[in-house]
Amino acid sequence: MTSAETNSREPVVLTGSRVVLSVPGASDIDRVAELCSDPAIAHWTTVPSPYTRGDAETFVLDIVPAGWTAGSSCTWAIRETADGPLLGMIGVDDIHHGEGEIGFWLAPEARGRGLMSAAVSLVVDHALAAAPGGLGLARLVWRAFVGNAASASVARRAGFRFEGTRRAGGIQRGARLDDWQAALLPDDPREQAGDWPDATYVHADGS
Repeated sequence: MTSAETNSREPVVLTGSRVVLSVPGASDIDRVAELCSDPAIAHWTTVPSPYTRGDAETFVLDIVPAGWTAGSSCTWAIRETADGPLLGMIGVDDIHHGEGEIGFWLAPEARGRGLMSAAVSLVVDHALAAAPGGLGLARLVWRAFVGNAASASVARRAGFRFEGTRRAGGIQRGARLDDWQAALLPDDPREQAGDWPDATYVHADGS
């Protein structure tokens, strides 16, 4: 079994010049419940909708620690400082056979400031770095429902290579939706990748 397989992992804090990524705790439950009620987060992610405080409790107290313990997922709260408020969430899920999938969301007031790109950079470095300092993944996947150009922009700047559109490839609350897929390998340049289709870009008119 390799270092990237499902082994128990101790939660780690990832610190950069713009953001601090730490495991969410009980004091973040109300904030998670508030943010996951945002229509955009509900529209583009697979969080329950409507989202309740009970959903936040289950996520923070059960799902997050269980993922770290099983080694199947690593989840962090995004903050600007170590003791600052939770501004979003980022994680690597479905870790198996040297692969994992990155996912993220951000509070409305924190968008457009480069914070998510900073958070993604930290997680990419950690996910693709060799163990024991990193997860030792051979492949990091990004997926988003078709139309989520904002998420695509973050992935593209991080160096993810576009791999195509999967017809009915994603599931959101029981419904199958088309999604985009891209991936990043350890030796890929960490710079904006070309060859992404025009539909994945945010245009001047907001479309």
